[in-house]
Amino acid sequence: MIAVSCAVIIGMLLGYFTKSYFSFDIGLLIQFGLYFLLFFIGIDIGKNENIINDLKKLNKKVLFLPFITIISSLAGGAVASIFLSLTMPETIAVSAGMGWYSFSAIELSKVSVELGGIAFLSNIFRELLAIIFIPVIAKKVGALESVSVAGATAMDSVLPIINRSTSAEISIISFYSGLVISIVVPILIPILVNIFSL
Repeated sequence: MIAVSCAVIIGMLLGYFTKSYFSFDIGLLIQFGLYFLLFFIGIDIGKNENIINDLKKLNKKVLFLPFITIISSLAGGAVASIFLSLTMPETIAVSAGMGWYSFSAIELSKVSVELGGIAFLSNIFRELLAIIFIPVIAKKVGALESVSVAGATAMDSVLPIINRSTSAEISIISFYSGLVISIVVPILIPILVNIFSL
């Protein structure tokens, strides 16, 4: 964890002091880096000869994990409205981002710039907190719970942390959960915006 924090801080300092040298699209470089990382996670999963048998032994209830994650996130958003100066429909719409900060921020910015900004920060913090706490949750609470914390990011940016903190079988479940949530989020947010007339 210290290495990850140091890498981010060094990157920030490098970016700040050398901004004139980095005129190319760093986002594209990050995307390829993520693909590279996911490729090696795939190799790590594929090396496990018992993966198919282990997956067959898993309870079929794990297929419901992404849907339980979605319902829990929306419920958490509803509860958050008690403590924030936002309405319940607004906090539910923000929580529907499930960690997908870029999409939720753009979509909710159509409602208001403030709500888009809140969605961006809320979902960024969900991803960062997932990265920090997944090792602890996986060890102290449970592997599936650690997948749920990640939300949509369980299939990409947080997958390496889940893979390292759990097992190859859980990594496959994590990818599946993140994929389903990533399919649902672009449908769910506009539906909530319309239902709540935001």
